[in-house]
Amino acid sequence: MGLYEIIGFGLFAFVTIASSLGVVLLRDVWHSALMLGVALLSVAIHYVMLQAEFVATMQILVYVGGVLILITFAVMLTRRETPAESPEVTT
Repeated sequence: MGLYEIIGFGLFAFVTIASSLGVVLLRDVWHSALMLGVALLSVAIHYVMLQAEFVATMQILVYVGGVLILITFAVMLTRRETPAESPEVTT
């Protein structure tokens, strides 16, 4: 294993751990979902580094393309409007 592979693995391992912590520690659900997307993409990069391109493609298609879109729609459809966001009704 060469020096560049070790540096690349360390970089993407840091990105995976940092974004996973962001999923757990962020209070906003939308930002947590975005961090989950970053974590899932970095796991796919780990698969590419292991020369498992098919598994990396399935990781991107199924998890990033499917699960993350489902979470995004769930967040958008269940979010409540606060009084500051609701339009003023004058009669």
